[in-house]
Amino acid sequence: MTSALPFDDFRNLLANLPPMDTSAGDRVRALFAKTDKPKGSLGRMEDIAAWLAAVSGKAPPAINRPLVAVFAGNHGVTRQGISPRAVAATANAVELCAAGGAAVNQACIAYDLGLKVFDLALHIPTGDITGEAALDERGCAATMAFGMEATAGGTDLLCLGDIGVGNSTVAAALLAAVLGGRGADWVGAGSGADEAMRKRKAAAVDAALAFHGANLKDPLEALRRVGGREFAAIAGAILAARMQNVPVLLDGFAATAAAAVLHAANPAVLDHCLLAGVSTEPGQVKAAERLGLQPLLDLGVSHGEGFGAALAAGLVRAAALTSSGMAAAVR
Repeated sequence: MTSALPFDDFRNLLANLPPMDTSAGDRVRALFAKTDKPKGSLGRMEDIAAWLAAVSGKAPPAINRPLVAVFAGNHGVTRQGISPRAVAATANAVELCAAGGAAVNQACIAYDLGLKVFDLALHIPTGDITGEAALDERGCAATMAFGMEATAGGTDLLCLGDIGVGNSTVAAALLAAVLGGRGADWVGAGSGADEAMRKRKAAAVDAALAFHGANLKDPLEALRRVGGREFAAIAGAILAARMQNVPVLLDGFAATAAAAVLHAANPAVLDHCLLAGVSTEPGQVKAAERLGLQPLLDLGVSHGEGFGAALAAGLVRAAALTSSGMAAAVR
């Protein structure tokens, strides 16, 4: 049996989260109250600005170095015939982003966002979760620590996305592990699964739940046993952002599942996160509701690669500028 020591630092962080600065949020609401407009007329944009202030401690908030961080991983569970795409499609998508030809590249240009795509050992898929752990503890902890580096360089808005053939099945397994239920409760079409493939996805999740059993009661154990590298990296990035007062936009099924793992350990860990949007995956919609995450956008986007987070970042930047740039009413 492996030692729990590799996870100790993360458990300590989860138990000692910094408080949100609610007074900064109140100051932003007071700024809106002084402007020449009807009370609350900007709707949720005012809430977003107040949230930014509460996370960052700055009133009014400012976003100067936004970053879209996309983590890419491959999964051994694809051997179970759970995806219509070949595993090589993960690396192809990473290369497309690197060449500037992906959808997320265009959204980043439109909203002046930085973009980093992280190749997480794509040549070494994780273990097949139906009969082995995806990662050992040390490897999972190291990948979480690597994900924490996404906040380096003064990032003041972190947008998280993923790339990974088969990771909708992994997301379903993680959500079943930390939120309960069976495979059929969480799987969907993913990247185009037909009914027979959906049944294989559900069966793979059920096999993983049965194989790992009571070990899944611990959220970090669930992450390393039935998760994957992009899930671990996203969890690390979310946690690092919380410790550094950086607001986070979550995008996609995988990011939502990674967030659910942290939420299971400490529900307050997601106070600095907003959900960019919901995909066409029914499991993500259900998970968002369970986590209390209300999406900013509902555009039917299921493309992945952080595209939805990049779109939502434009909205969040507008909220920050509105809170600081609107003129006060003449009394």
